[in-house]
Amino acid sequence: MHERNPLRDHQTSPRRSFLAASGGIGAAAVLSSSDKHSPASERDANADAGKLPREVRVATLAMEHLRASTPAALSDRVFGQLDEIAAQKPDIICLPETHTSVAAGSKQPRELTPESVDEQLKRYRDFAREHACYLVCPLYNLEDGRCFNSAVFIDRSGTIVDAYHKTHATTSEMGKGVCAGPMTPAVVETDFGKIGAQICFDIQWSDGWSKLEAMGAEIVFWPSAFGGGKMVSTAAWQHRYAVVSSTLKGSSRICDIAGDVVAQTSTWNKWAVADINLEKAFLHTWPYVQRFPEIQKKYGPAIRIVNYEE
Repeated sequence: MHERNPLRDHQTSPRRSFLAASGGIGAAAVLSSSDKHSPASERDANADAGKLPREVRVATLAMEHLRASTPAALSDRVFGQLDEIAAQKPDIICLPETHTSVAAGSKQPRELTPESVDEQLKRYRDFAREHACYLVCPLYNLEDGRCFNSAVFIDRSGTIVDAYHKTHATTSEMGKGVCAGPMTPAVVETDFGKIGAQICFDIQWSDGWSKLEAMGAEIVFWPSAFGGGKMVSTAAWQHRYAVVSSTLKGSSRICDIAGDVVAQTSTWNKWAVADINLEKAFLHTWPYVQRFPEIQKKYGPAIRIVNYEE
């Protein structure tokens, strides 16, 4: 892998400062900036498309009805979808688990070589560079002579900055020569915040998800072979970060910090795009409700409070 680029540290973002001052957080109310009433200096810094100060455009793909007879043909179909997504000017795109191995005749893990992995990644790196977006690219990967089911992070310049290796490999994967990854997941610094990944079967265990929360991840991507249903939105509200799934079967979803599904794929839409506000905070109503009037008076229409009574 390439050396990670030094990027901005978001540990002291306004949202993190607010949460630190508030103490513990729970599950009753959401506070978020609701429109473009940010200070002039922030608006100038986010002049592109009038974005909120920490608004990220996220895209995901589903492979439910995307098949081909050869890896090359499947790759062309995937990139046809990526070209459509690129027109939406996303900041980051997530692809499904080992999506390059779905087609007939694709290489099994034991047949991989460093050259074949590099060849697969080159087209994705070129795409990221051309469209100035991040990519979460899942594939069978080689590192130190061992094979992993990985999510490779590619930055806007087309540079590979890190990779997460699936911790909870299945028995069938291990039978094909796939190794389990390290217990501590990778957290990647981007120019909009910290991101991480879990892969498919990892959703059955809380260890990786909890570690990503403790490490300050703000968006966690979940490439998977299945849709996951409510487990996807549950992971979001339990750990107070956005969760984005990208699946081989079923629908892919973009869930915000409250677990709300803000966009998802369908039979007629193979990809989905949504803007995620990373300043959104998820709080238990008591005792913080005592300060809501003060917050509303200070920020006015720039903040929105939503209650989840049920």
